[in-house]
Order: sequence, then C-alpha cells, then structure tokens
Amino acid sequence: MSDKQKVLVIVGATASGKTGLAVELAKQFDGEVISADSRQVYRKLNIGTAKVTKEEMQGVPHHFIDVVDISDVYTAADFVRDGRAAIADITARGKLPIIAGGTFFYVDLLLGRLSMPEVAPNPTLRGKLEKMSTEDLHAELRERDSARAATIDPNNKRRLIRALEIVAAIGHVPAIPTEELYDTLWLGTERSKDDLRERITKRANSWLHGGFKDEVAWLLAQDCTPERLAEFGFEYTIGAAWVQGELTNEQFVEQFLAKNWQYAKRQLTWLQKNDEVNWLQPDTVGAAQKLVTNWLED
Repeated sequence: MSDKQKVLVIVGATASGKTGLAVELAKQFDGEVISADSRQVYRKLNIGTAKVTKEEMQGVPHHFIDVVDISDVYTAADFVRDGRAAIADITARGKLPIIAGGTFFYVDLLLGRLSMPEVAPNPTLRGKLEKMSTEDLHAELRERDSARAATIDPNNKRRLIRALEIVAAIGHVPAIPTEELYDTLWLGTERSKDDLRERITKRANSWLHGGFKDEVAWLLAQDCTPERLAEFGFEYTIGAAWVQGELTNEQFVEQFLAKNWQYAKRQLTWLQKNDEVNWLQPDTVGAAQKLVTNWLED
C-alpha cells in the first residue's frame, strides 16, 4: 500500500460530464472537489466558463471557484501552490480530494507529472512578441515546438508568449516527468462524437437566453482588451462579436460549436499521453464507484 496521499482525478473533453461525475463520487466517498479550470477562478465569469452552480454542487465543497478578480492574473504556478495546500488540507480532515476540470496542463503540474522550467522573463523578447498576432505566435511555436503548440490555447496570447520565451531560452517547452507526488486514480468521461456535439450545441443554445449576453456586456464595460478577452476563452471573443452585432444567433452557435470541437480535440490530444486514464461513460456511476472502492481499499 502506498503511503502517498490519495487523489481522485476526473478528466475528459469539454461538456463531457466531468463535474456531474465528480459531485456524485464526492457524495459517495466523502470528497471535496478541486476545480482544475484556469478560468473558473475568476469572479463573475460564470456562464462563459460553464462554472459549476451552487445547485450543481449539491452541497459538495468546491475549491478554486471565484478566487480572484478579472483584473488579476492567476497562473499555473499559483494553482500548483494553492492546489497542493488544498490537497493537504482536505486529506488532513479525512476527506477525499477529487480533481476535476479541463485544464490538464495544470493538473499534470499539480500532481508532479510535469515540471515547469525556471526561465526568467525576457522583457526585450516579450516586447517583440507582443507586436505579433496570436496566429503568428502560434505558427512560430508550432515551427519551434510542435508538441507544445498542439496542446496550447492558440488564442491565449500571454501563454503563447511565455511558451516562446521558454523555447528561446532552452530550446523547447519541456514536459519533464518527475516522480508523482500522490497515489492517483484517473477516471475519464467518454462520449461519442455525436453525443458530445449535441451537448455542446445544447450549451450554446442555452447561453443565448441564459444571461451570457449580459456577462459579455459587463466584461466589455470593464474595458477588457481583445487580448484579455481571449485569455478568458474563445467563448468571450465570439460572445463579444455577437453582443456587438457582428454575429447572428445562428452564427454564434455555429462558431461556438466549431471552437469547442477544436478545444475538445486539443484536450483529447493531451490525454492520449496518459495511459492511466480509465475511460467510462459518465452516466455509469456504478462502474466508477467500483473502481474508486477498489482503489481506496488497495
């Protein structure tokens, strides 16, 4: 039996049912959920980040929801520091830490599967890169480090610049395997392409009438730059175009589906590197419960 702290990890493509499964298992096994989403940490970004609601939490404590204002920048390093403290606290109280979310780069860093290099900021290079478009930045990263380019958000200028800064310093963005810090069980929520497309389309249509327009209008009123909107996610970029009358409702849904499908493919590309994931249909809670029970008893 391992003497490492046990951590349950739930992964899967966007809109595949990670949150619902995490809540059900938390209720069954006295757990608390650690949200591994780089955007849900921001207050007032609710609909566009598909943030779990109080009702959906069903009384299960969730960590790293609404922790900073949009004027702040919450980094991967912040998440690793705070996430490890949360795991220690949850375990110390006799609860089961359950990581669930779609920012898998953060998850791997938190668990010790990856290690980020200590590369100091390069103001001169940053100044040069800031003048480039996200398309050109992503193209350059693809040419210099295709592995990182395949998984990074191509619309997030800040992350693209940081990746290129690291590449310039050491030749590539390293995925340095380290000894994992925890005893983990990985569960993956798997859906068919048609099912996933249907769920994404349903989400888009619900946003049309569910307050997303007001959320985007509020962001625009905060004088968010296009670059900052992109950092919050492609949903806000196309949402801004929709709010400003540049997209019809139908065009919004069409672009929402296309962008989410691209995002889902990037997520699954990342997860293909991990052969520890036990893939299952998210509605088959019984199968997940059996896996967790056996793991906890091991």
